[in-house]
Amino acid sequence: MAIRTADMLVKMFGPNCEVAVHDFSDLKKSLIHIAGNVTQRTPGAPITDLVLNELAKRKSEIKDIANYKTQTKKGKILKSSTVFLRNADNKVIGALCMNYDISLMIQFGGDIEAFTSFDESDSKEETFFTSVQDVIHEMVDQVLQQFKKAPALMTLDEKVDCVRQLDDKGTFLIKGSTEYVASVLGVSKFTIYNYLQKIKTMNDDQAHEIVEQSK
Repeated sequence: MAIRTADMLVKMFGPNCEVAVHDFSDLKKSLIHIAGNVTQRTPGAPITDLVLNELAKRKSEIKDIANYKTQTKKGKILKSSTVFLRNADNKVIGALCMNYDISLMIQFGGDIEAFTSFDESDSKEETFFTSVQDVIHEMVDQVLQQFKKAPALMTLDEKVDCVRQLDDKGTFLIKGSTEYVASVLGVSKFTIYNYLQKIKTMNDDQAHEIVEQSK
C-alpha cells in the first residue's frame, strides 16, 4: 500500500517530488522503495538522522512530521513530510517520506516579491472610474469627510478651505465640477468662483510675503 501511494504521489506532483518508503526492520538499509529522484538515493540507503531521532522517543511520543525544511548535499531546498507506518499493534514499522524540491519556487518567489513590491516612501492612491461624474463625486466626498459635518453646517472659512483642497486636487479642471460643488455646498456657482478668486489672492499674498522676507 505504501509503495503504491508513493508512486501515485510522484505521478500526481511531477518530477520535483520524491516519495521514499522505509522498512525499519533493518535501519542500515531501510529504504526499500523510492519514487522520483530528488535526493538521488536508491533502495538500500540507510535511515535519515531526523527519522532516527524520532524513533529514539517512546512509542507513544513518535509523531508524524509535516512540512519541514531539508537540504540536499547539492544545495536543493526541500519541503518534506514524514508519516510513520504502524502495524496492527500500533508499533512503528516504517515510514513514508515525501520530499518536494522548492528551490525554483524560492527563486521565483524572490523575483515575484521584487516585482510586486512598491515604493512605500511615496505611496499613492488611485481609483479607477467609469464616468467623469464618479470622479468628481469621489473627490468631493474625500474632502468633505475631513470636516465631519454636513455641508449646510460648515462655516464660510470651512467652505473656502474645502474649495481650496478641491482646487489643489484639480477638481475644477473637469467641466461641470463647479456646478456640482456649488450644489453640494449649498451655494451658487458664482460663489464658488468668488471662493477661487479669494484663494488665488491669498496665495498671491503669501508668495509676495515670502519674496519680501527673502530679500
